[in-house]
Amino acid sequence: MPSGCGRLWLRNTQDRDQEGTSEVKANARRPRLRVTVDGKGVVGHAGARLLGDVADAFGLTDALSVAMAPTKQRRRGHDRGQVLVDVAVMLADGGEAISDLCVLRDQPSLFGAVASTPTAWRALEAVDRDTLARVASARAAARAQAWAAGADPGFYVLDFDATLLHSHSEKQGAAPTYKRGFGFHPLLCYLDATGEALAGMLRPGNAGSNTTADHIEVLDAALAQLPVATTVEDPEAGVEIVARADSAGLTHGFLNACRARGVRFAVGHDLTKTIAKVLVSVPERCWSPAVSADGADERPGAEVTEITDLVDLSGWPAGTRAIARREDPHPGAQLTFTDVDGHRFQVFVTDLTDPDITYLEALHRGRGRAECRIRDAKDTGLRNLPSESFAINAAWLTLVLTAQDLLAWTRLLCLDGDLARAEPKRLRYCLLHTAGLITRGQRRVTLHLAANWPWASELAAAFTRVRQLAPT
Repeated sequence: MPSGCGRLWLRNTQDRDQEGTSEVKANARRPRLRVTVDGKGVVGHAGARLLGDVADAFGLTDALSVAMAPTKQRRRGHDRGQVLVDVAVMLADGGEAISDLCVLRDQPSLFGAVASTPTAWRALEAVDRDTLARVASARAAARAQAWAAGADPGFYVLDFDATLLHSHSEKQGAAPTYKRGFGFHPLLCYLDATGEALAGMLRPGNAGSNTTADHIEVLDAALAQLPVATTVEDPEAGVEIVARADSAGLTHGFLNACRARGVRFAVGHDLTKTIAKVLVSVPERCWSPAVSADGADERPGAEVTEITDLVDLSGWPAGTRAIARREDPHPGAQLTFTDVDGHRFQVFVTDLTDPDITYLEALHRGRGRAECRIRDAKDTGLRNLPSESFAINAAWLTLVLTAQDLLAWTRLLCLDGDLARAEPKRLRYCLLHTAGLITRGQRRVTLHLAANWPWASELAAAFTRVRQLAPT
């Protein structure tokens, strides 16, 4: 381009830029603020106080105080049961380390006297195996009160699943994992209908997926948490309880333990070469449309069939059935060697007697919700085990489960609508992290919520409900 033309082009471009700029009005992106430090009685995380009130209402704080009493020689100082509740509240509120107790401790007008970080460490150090058993009993007693208040779902499916926790240092018990990582491999159990965290076991990273003894121990711990009896414990008033797991739970010992305890099972089965041959030989007329998780609609591209008579189940408990599902892979999915004849297959075994196999398949497919519970647990402190000590980390795991219980009871008994189904992150934004103003007058402490906060009414109603649930 000649130099004269270049100058002319540049001048025209600058003129157009100036004309475009002159047409844009300068608007302030945010309102201007004048910042002062003269606020009095202002608090943050006001909704987290609701979780502490829930713990008090169902007797969890008092029960943990009794459970922790033998670990303390001096009567003065912080009650260790209260310390554990405060840590659980902090975890439910989104805390990730013991030092995050400062969120509660720095607001005594809202949370009262909260232990220092060293005091909290000493409380966790005092939790040995015997103390964990007493803490579990305290949790079970609080759960019984919560269920008596209306949290009993009336339908009991126990979801078993394990997960991997990465460790950035050589903590006690950390070991290489089957995914070439390094850390821990805890096994957890949740109650599907409510999302309550019933039991958990912290295990080294190299713990096996199919470890029968671990599954049985977690099963017994989960059953001890339920305020209902199995049909073996109470043949007349016992209820049907279902243990649900992926193929990691498919061991003779675990299924036999379920049968001995009066617990039904629905457990995934590996897609072996023998079973794959059976599946491709099933006539088309034997496949029935699968249904959605709620059973209301058919699941497009998915069918189910029963193959009990086509496979050898003689080694499993009497009455064991095998049910299969085939599904069209989603567009772009990478097929594997187990995807036979263009379909993706899954098989599970169960001793449930319901003749409707589409219902049973939808029931077992619901175990995917356990992965959501574990994701929430990692978002509630499980991702970061705080100590080099395995015992302290095991106690931390128990408090993570306790925090999930507090969130579950809050949703079930104190909230309505979308918030009653909200995940922890949304609850924190809408309710737990809400700011407020505390005033004192007429022998009363009042928490004032911002009138223009969209969920202020829901939070105020939740505080009212938890007060009504508390024993008089």
